[in-house]
Amino acid sequence: METANEAVRSSDRATPPSETPDPPAPTTPERRSLTSSGTTAPGESRARSGAGPLDGAGRTDGRGGRSALAPIPVARTRDGEGNRPLKIALIAPPLVPVPPPRYGGTERVVAALAAELERRGHEVTVFAAGDSRPAGRLVPVLPESVWSTGYRGDVAAHFIRTAAIAWSRAEEFDILHSHIEGHGFLLARHAPRPVVTTLHGRLDVAGLPELLEAFPEIPLVSISDSQRRWAPWANWIATVHHGLPLEGMPFDERPGQELLFVGRIAPEKGVAEIIELARRTGRRIRMAAKAYDPAEVELFERLVRPAVDAGLVAYEGELGEAARNELYRRALATLMLGAWPEPFGLVAIESLAAGTPVIARRAGALPEIIEHGVDGFLVDDVEEAILAVRLVGGLDRSRIRARALERFSVARMTDAYEAIYRRLTAEWAARRRGEAVAAGRARPVEPGHVGVTALESATPGRVA
Repeated sequence: METANEAVRSSDRATPPSETPDPPAPTTPERRSLTSSGTTAPGESRARSGAGPLDGAGRTDGRGGRSALAPIPVARTRDGEGNRPLKIALIAPPLVPVPPPRYGGTERVVAALAAELERRGHEVTVFAAGDSRPAGRLVPVLPESVWSTGYRGDVAAHFIRTAAIAWSRAEEFDILHSHIEGHGFLLARHAPRPVVTTLHGRLDVAGLPELLEAFPEIPLVSISDSQRRWAPWANWIATVHHGLPLEGMPFDERPGQELLFVGRIAPEKGVAEIIELARRTGRRIRMAAKAYDPAEVELFERLVRPAVDAGLVAYEGELGEAARNELYRRALATLMLGAWPEPFGLVAIESLAAGTPVIARRAGALPEIIEHGVDGFLVDDVEEAILAVRLVGGLDRSRIRARALERFSVARMTDAYEAIYRRLTAEWAARRRGEAVAAGRARPVEPGHVGVTALESATPGRVA
């Protein structure tokens, strides 16, 4: 899945994409087409909540480096007496709707966070494409999501526009939460309200190390400890693992016979290794994967199609949520054998929530998600993966599911972000009070709510 900072490098595809969905492409015979829904919302609209019983995972560590803020200890904190609801802006990438109609990374996380924050009584505004339908209030930054129009060029201008629109309305909120990678860094430095940035992609590519060095003071959240290891000196205030509403994942205590691969047909995703594993174990691989870009199509024709013809692979194409979840339930194990260092790994937590163990290469954030011998196995090559396939049927699928639901729930992720929001708004208010005293015009500012312009007068369908 392609992240915001990677999407802007449309002319340079050497770096593999990450967690956010890829642009649409013409339907191939092997791909099952899906129809996106949603209508263009002019101005500002009130979106459907669609929130069910949500759950998630969050945690922090104590590494701050040159941090302007101490790392935030995150416990299971709920809004209690004296904690007023916050006015929170979530800024999403404009490439696909929030939530996405098919598969998405950042957009799915933003949708889950918005729904749970609203359920807890906060006033949530989501800056996203106009065909989005998040919980809370929608401010459309474009009439339609960029990739839904078929556009495949440079998307940097769309991210800059998103940041500019959020910046123009920053004073309406207590805090802004950016999910648009480095495109929101200037907003974070200069906005008239506190801004926290969650980074979703790799940080060792495309000039990101140099960009982080230029913004040493802005508060950052990583989605894994692995993600931040190339910039330990940045202003990390927390690591918050993603959470998704996983309670509805189908479950079967009895392991299936087939192995599963979900993702992209790309070398860095371990496609060649997966097919070799099928040959050497005699177990068929079911692939729910896309092949849109020319390089992906070429790899499909060269490696995957012959494996399909040989009966080693059953190719499903890119599936919708319900069909994909059913494959998780029926699989013996989900395979993640690519050497590419995943910043997180939503496929892994979905599989675990279905009780299906994961056999993954020891790379990126996967060792933070998978406990070796409990949730699956961490391997270094195909030989170890062959052994893992022999052993994986003996793992306790009920335990795997229970651990995933507890560790990666939306509730726990939101607890972490609530603590971050409270801390940053209190710090910001304290600085404002200090500035006012120094200027001889002190006035009380309540921590946790900074007296911003109310949104109550904004009516659905209009920009306030």
